[in-house]
Amino acid sequence: MNQLSNVEFMLLQIIAERNQASGYDINKLIDQRGYREWANIGTTSIYAGLKKLNNKGLIESEDSGEKSGKGPMPIRFVITDVGLATLRNEIIVALSSSRERDSRFDLGLAALPFIDKGEAIEALRKRLNFLGEALENIRQKYESQGDLRLPLYVRALFLHPMSLIESEQAFVAKMINELLGETKDHV
Repeated sequence: MNQLSNVEFMLLQIIAERNQASGYDINKLIDQRGYREWANIGTTSIYAGLKKLNNKGLIESEDSGEKSGKGPMPIRFVITDVGLATLRNEIIVALSSSRERDSRFDLGLAALPFIDKGEAIEALRKRLNFLGEALENIRQKYESQGDLRLPLYVRALFLHPMSLIESEQAFVAKMINELLGETKDHV
């Protein structure tokens, strides 16, 4: 089985959840759940992903038979049996073996010797602010969507990134303190 891109994986999940969905429905759900915040999904990648899934035989498209407004007849997508099997496999692989991290940040950490400690501390403090804003944005979306009243799988989409950000904040604060300690030792 070919591995799916993150966009294709997410699209397959939404179509399976909804039984059938139009591109508009999918876009709306992506906004509501905050996928754009962490999955880097734009409108064009959604439609390109739908086309790829269709070409792979994982979804089928059909006219909805419902027309509203002057635009073209909306196309609805349904998951195929092969698509459902692929989705199930991807879920198991993702839950058991994926390691998602920002390798760019790790590369920055590895290059700390090339900037002075004051610059490093300032950059890490900016990261703390950035992380705080990101956490607050996710928290607000989570609360506006219904927080504890949401089904577990939807709550997890908010709780997991919030937990990771909180852990990252603790790590960055520790790094700042260690850099401050090194600076005092050398004064």
